[in-house]
Amino acid sequence: MINRFYMKNYLSFDELELEFKKGLIVFSGVSGAGKSVLMESILSLFALKNAKAEIIEGSVDTLGFDLEEFDIASGEEAVFKKIYKEKQRFFLNNQTLSQKSLYEISSRFIRYIHIKDSSDFSNENLLEVIDLSLGENIEFIKNKEIFSKDFKHYIQIKKELEKIIEDEKNVEELKEFIAFEIKKIDEIDPKIDEYDELSLVKKQLLQKEKIETSIDKARGVFEYTSSVNQVLSLLDIDSSFFDDAINELSSIFEKSVDNLHLLEDINIDEVLTRIEQLSYLQKKFGSIKECLEYKEGKKAELLKYENISFEKQSLEKEISTLELSLNSIAQKISLKRKEALKTIEKEINIYLKDLYLSDASFSILKTPLSSSGYDKVEVSLKNTMLENISSGEYNRLRLALMAVKSKYALSDTGILFLDEIDANLSGKESDAIGKVLEQIAYKYQIFAISHQAQLTSKANQHFLVEKVDGKSKVFEIEGKKRVNEIARMISGEEISQEAIDFAKNLLNISK
Repeated sequence: MINRFYMKNYLSFDELELEFKKGLIVFSGVSGAGKSVLMESILSLFALKNAKAEIIEGSVDTLGFDLEEFDIASGEEAVFKKIYKEKQRFFLNNQTLSQKSLYEISSRFIRYIHIKDSSDFSNENLLEVIDLSLGENIEFIKNKEIFSKDFKHYIQIKKELEKIIEDEKNVEELKEFIAFEIKKIDEIDPKIDEYDELSLVKKQLLQKEKIETSIDKARGVFEYTSSVNQVLSLLDIDSSFFDDAINELSSIFEKSVDNLHLLEDINIDEVLTRIEQLSYLQKKFGSIKECLEYKEGKKAELLKYENISFEKQSLEKEISTLELSLNSIAQKISLKRKEALKTIEKEINIYLKDLYLSDASFSILKTPLSSSGYDKVEVSLKNTMLENISSGEYNRLRLALMAVKSKYALSDTGILFLDEIDANLSGKESDAIGKVLEQIAYKYQIFAISHQAQLTSKANQHFLVEKVDGKSKVFEIEGKKRVNEIARMISGEEISQEAIDFAKNLLNISK
């Protein structure tokens, strides 16, 4: 439920702050006062419309789901905010989020119903209404759970089979290519760390002659060893540090010479060729380790292709078994739905009678298997398909369906926005719609713009939208002011006593 709404600087509105209650909330006022602008701004707060107000803010007490699944902190209430300065920014509980994310969240608990919205008669929604009515049938619930789980597995297996069939068309070519890739790596036969070791050998080979020449020149230092020791002795300085250094230097020179001798048997061209091969693999795969992992992966893939016929037969058998099981469960689900649809049709037609419409007919047809079974619901009014009925008939039929759905709805946290639901209707038709909305309002908070006194009189909360000197204002009205507004809706600007009496009668106020 939306508790509070605030808006600043949008078209004819300077600033307003409203507090809402549960039930049916109606906005009325003369044409052009700003009712649609107000409704648009409220919807914009939830990314369902696009009003470029400077600031829009509102709070919702219960969403019916946890915001943490959207990485947004939850609180006692959800605070929505929209700011427009050159570009629009959205906030929920002081955390920024995209318009797309906000729309996804809002769509969980808000329905904006307008004449172009046909989602109520989508097969998905019609089946949902039927299934909600069967909510206490344990066998039906269990069958749906089994079907849903098995159907997901069925789709996954079908995708695997489709890939195998596609691969099978080119399997010989794929096997040849994979074998070629493996062979190229095997021919080089790379080893981890081999590249670094060969790079060091390459460096030593390139510097071999220079190192040998430098060592020969440096050996002259050993000719002065006795002279240095004699000086140190005369100076009464222990010469052990010098002896150790000379011994270590001699050891380094000898070890280096031995290593250089070992390099004499190494072919520099072979080293360079090997480094080039390893470098190619590193550039292609990122590292020798990744290259070897790729090879093992390709070996497994090659084995899979070699066993493709066996795997294909196995999947085909599994799919066949799943199809038999799914069709069996879908049939049980369908039988229960057909039984429930009779009751739903009867309940909807009770509302339609009150709404001055003839009976609607509902039937279930069999379609190819899908995630909801193989049921498709068809609806007609006076033997006329929905696409051929008038907008007024469509709206009233949709309202009857919503009323029945609200009876079975598990949650009572929903919010509905109705766009001139009683437009172009007679007084008795508007009165009938008001009575149906009264029923739905037990489960939903409903916002509606109305031009009819009958529907407006059913409101739990009535707001008057007025425009004075080009500026729009909104007031919650009760008592005499509400009587006068409903009387105006009946008789026009010149309010007659008869209109006042009729308004009081609609409001059940004693004369």
